[in-house]
Amino acid sequence: MPDLRELYQETILDHSKRPRNFHEISGASATAVGHNPLCGDRVTVYLRLSDGTISDIAFLGQGCAISKASASLMTDAVKGKSKTQAHELFQKFHTMVTARPGDPVDTASLGKLAVLSGVCEFPVRVKCASLPWHTLEAALQQKKETVSLE
Repeated sequence: MPDLRELYQETILDHSKRPRNFHEISGASATAVGHNPLCGDRVTVYLRLSDGTISDIAFLGQGCAISKASASLMTDAVKGKSKTQAHELFQKFHTMVTARPGDPVDTASLGKLAVLSGVCEFPVRVKCASLPWHTLEAALQQKKETVSLE
């Protein structure tokens, strides 16, 4: 049986090379742009909201494997969720990637997002993994300014 880290790495590479929901949504209810000037990651998140629920979500952008995989996994995870549920998932995800290595983290409630749990061991990568999530939050709040993680 492959090591869990290898499985996580394979999943991250798969979502980076073949990102899910990687397209623009024409007529989106909300959009937001995120940029990490330190590494050049850029992401635009598109939402279609119906009665407070994310009925569709997609993204476009360029960046490292962690950033793209995080955006891809995020879109799968929040599609069909309410704004409140998406925000709660963001909080859990953020707690996971900013935890100290070895700290107990509730990865069970994060599903496939748990593959990014190892990011906490590389502080410089935390911004890569969290950029799509901060951009999602901005879209949900209808913020117009670019999200910047400096």
